[in-house]
Amino acid sequence: MRYVKVFDNIAKNITRDGAAELGEGYEKTDDITKADAILVRASDIHGIDFGPTVRCVARSGAGVNNIPLEECAERGIVVFNAPGGNSNAVKELVVGMMLVNSRGTLGGIDWVDSHSDDPDVVKDAEKNKKAFVGHELIGRRVGVVGLGAVGSKVANALVALGADVYGYDPYLSVEHAWQLDRMVKRVDTLDDLCRGSEYLTLHVPAKDDTVHMIGEHELSLLAPGAMLLNYARADIIDEDAVAAALEAGQLGSFICDFATPKTTAMPRTTITPHMGACTNEAEENCAHMAVGEMKDYLENGTIRNSVNYPDCDLGPCRVGGRVALLHKNVPGMIGKISSILGNATANIQRMANEAQGAHAYTLLDTDVPLDAKTVEELSQIDGIYRVRVIKPARN
Repeated sequence: MRYVKVFDNIAKNITRDGAAELGEGYEKTDDITKADAILVRASDIHGIDFGPTVRCVARSGAGVNNIPLEECAERGIVVFNAPGGNSNAVKELVVGMMLVNSRGTLGGIDWVDSHSDDPDVVKDAEKNKKAFVGHELIGRRVGVVGLGAVGSKVANALVALGADVYGYDPYLSVEHAWQLDRMVKRVDTLDDLCRGSEYLTLHVPAKDDTVHMIGEHELSLLAPGAMLLNYARADIIDEDAVAAALEAGQLGSFICDFATPKTTAMPRTTITPHMGACTNEAEENCAHMAVGEMKDYLENGTIRNSVNYPDCDLGPCRVGGRVALLHKNVPGMIGKISSILGNATANIQRMANEAQGAHAYTLLDTDVPLDAKTVEELSQIDGIYRVRVIKPARN
């Protein structure tokens, strides 16, 4: 039996009659000291004691700033997220906000609400509607920063609406490149993307090279009166620079999903309460993805969509035994592992080694299960965080 500690009532998205559908061989537990895995959505788990048994953390969503990634990596705990599970929800909100704010729709709605007691509201509405004249999206130049799970969908949707869409993503994956509409024009620099854009929408993660990536210089390249949309992460933009651009009129409007003391004070700014992924469908998709990643790792040692370890997949184990080693990415590690296995009675059938930054993952199949003595010797190698023995899958 494997035990799972569930935070944030994620179970409601993967339940039937209130019981989490984790599958045969899994059971929920409130005791983290005996949990094999953690499922989490919004709870901040920095500072919690993971205990000796936790092998992975699965985040039901894309962002992972609520999880101590480095601490987990150094304890041999793999952290998964669910990229793309909420991408359609974010896409729909971004495109919707772009359209609504292009037409002055919210101002018009507010006018009607403020005149609800006016007996001549029909006639007065006809007189005042010109105050809310907007413009159409068709033919407008739109820049999309980041063409991943969300950005690629946003770009394709805007093409379908008739916009002139440009995209910038120096790390574009082959998968997402294939998904892009051929009418999306890719550019090589952020400057080229911003120059002349009437809309700029941001869809990148918060990393060292993306924090404050949209500042005074980038904003100055936009078409005067442009619309900026940020449904990525709050610190992608330089808030002071955005505020100054709004005051100067270089930005016509700012639409974002992050209420901060600075954004709430900005003129011509519309803010939603971090609700980009808030749909029942998105929460269910992310929950199912997180559970699937967790189970594949616990049962097969497969890593897919981890944020602190590299992807690695040998499929189900059909031979004598499988061993997963989580360790530092240092020279000579594979030699040390092979040396110990060379003195064991088991022969290596298949082996994969992948690295990501300071950490690495080695997965190997042997013709017979490793004995306890060999497993202990492996765990004593300097730089090894954890050794997991995985039983072969049932035929």
